[in-house]
Amino acid sequence: MSTVRKPYGSNPLSRLYEEANLPQEIRRSLSLILLGNLFGNMHGIICGGGTTAMIGLANQLQAGDFAFGLLNSIPQAAALLQIPFSLLVNRTHKRKKYLLTYGLFSRMLWLLFGFIPLVVPQEPAGLALWTLIFLLGISSCCSSAINVCWFPWLSDLAPISIRGRWFSIRDSVVAACNLLFGLLVARLLDTLPIESRYIVIFIIGGTVGVLDMICFGFCKEVYSAPPQRLHFGGIVKDILRNRPFLRLIIMWTAWCFCSNMCGPYLARYSVNEMGLTFTQMMVFGTAAASVATILVISRWGKALDHFGCRSVMLVAGGVAALTDAFYLFSTPGNVIPVLLRNFAGAMFWSGTNLAANSMQLSTSPDEIRPSCIAVFACVTSLAGTTLGSLTGGLLLEGWQSAGWFTGSFDRFKALILTAVILRVCVAVFLVPPLQNDREGTPRQLLRSVFHGLMHFNLFRRLDG
Repeated sequence: MSTVRKPYGSNPLSRLYEEANLPQEIRRSLSLILLGNLFGNMHGIICGGGTTAMIGLANQLQAGDFAFGLLNSIPQAAALLQIPFSLLVNRTHKRKKYLLTYGLFSRMLWLLFGFIPLVVPQEPAGLALWTLIFLLGISSCCSSAINVCWFPWLSDLAPISIRGRWFSIRDSVVAACNLLFGLLVARLLDTLPIESRYIVIFIIGGTVGVLDMICFGFCKEVYSAPPQRLHFGGIVKDILRNRPFLRLIIMWTAWCFCSNMCGPYLARYSVNEMGLTFTQMMVFGTAAASVATILVISRWGKALDHFGCRSVMLVAGGVAALTDAFYLFSTPGNVIPVLLRNFAGAMFWSGTNLAANSMQLSTSPDEIRPSCIAVFACVTSLAGTTLGSLTGGLLLEGWQSAGWFTGSFDRFKALILTAVILRVCVAVFLVPPLQNDREGTPRQLLRSVFHGLMHFNLFRRLDG
């Protein structure tokens, strides 16, 4: 009996690579970038301003709402350094060198975080907390080289025709890993002795972060444009003339501001005010979001390639804007709002993230892409994420000092409602002017989603 040979490989990545007719060396490099992103997301589960590990460490060091907001904001504020790093990358074409120096040093510093409560003296008060803030600042400054290196690197390796699906495959793999790794981290946080808990956790986080950087050491460096000595003023002028990219910056900055007004405080609210354990937060938070992402991310990737980035951003963003509102019904010990917010939210914010990533690449010119990515990250991080997080912290502390919102509708719920309303406004007013890179419309995408839901499938066939 004769067998029919499949035209493409046996796994989704192989099929994508065959479709784009990529040489073996490029395929290997793209797979290594995916592996590096996998380790990087494991690093991010532990190491970051709003992770459960950082919440626990910040609580142990007696951080207030504003100090916690500062811990969330420092990594974003450090994005300012992406601009000089991007100019350096454009001029020297040494992405691998910078990732394996600045990136490695940044990740290795996290190995020290868990020792702070044991090594730093308790007096004067606040010394340990400011030591944590200082180390986080140094690590964040060095990590600014990472984004302006790997993101344009991927753009030069992966053809635009397969980027949406490549991102969706990556995100589904990352989500599955986050599900398992997140449960392990939460279990360790709940069961390890307090004196060794954060030492073990941050050693694990620092190690997987180092592995992320090492993966890029084996990738092929490819550049779509020759080295250039660029000037920041000229880049700003080019960006101001690039209306699609400028509109994207404005929209995503506003989106990040609204999201981070309350987003970083939801996990802390769940642990401190609702009384949930780290394991409950991981199961009904990170794990639930990972399952939702696995279920839908490939569909968003196909929708991106079929209906375009703006259509996906409008549909996904319109629903994602509402999902924090589940916390308005939270009560002590009740995990349902946490589950609904993270599961339903991830089904749609995974689409917004995919669309934002793809639009950065499609609207930025090849010859200045690292600098465009740096300016994008700088503006959205500083004016969006950092300012939003600090604003949320200031509002929480201000309302507490004024004695406002002390009943069942507490200050956190007031902040959540404010942020939800603002995010809906962003989706309604700032997404429609964006450029769409496909002929599909939001109405067609909504019709596809509706018919797909009626048949227990998020999207209908996208080739019909």
